[in-house]
Amino acid sequence: MTDIHISAADGGPDDLPRTFRRERDAQRDARDREVRERANAAEQAYAPEPAMAAFAPEAHDYGIERPSGVVTHIDVPFMRLVAFFIKAVFAAVPALIILGLMLWGMGQALTAYAPWLLKMKILITFPN
Repeated sequence: MTDIHISAADGGPDDLPRTFRRERDAQRDARDREVRERANAAEQAYAPEPAMAAFAPEAHDYGIERPSGVVTHIDVPFMRLVAFFIKAVFAAVPALIILGLMLWGMGQALTAYAPWLLKMKILITFPN
């Protein structure tokens, strides 16, 4: 196995004159400072109402930038909302049929491969 050795004298990452390294570090610090300031500004811009403070998310960053706005109201006409839900119901019907067929097929396979399982039929009769 080849041994990879990087040192400052053979073109490694720190094989730069001292002034260039200082400039590189200064630029890196400036970028980090700008990111922190932007995150602080976004955090200060997000101030929940006092009544909703109990439901506000905790102030963890997790490396994700928060959105710049908060949705407070969605104005959708009632008939368009009804039409959307009717379409959703029609879209769900084939999925329910496929799910029913899959469950029926699994039941048939279980009956075929494990006939010793108890198969019970409930007969309901009504007196005349």
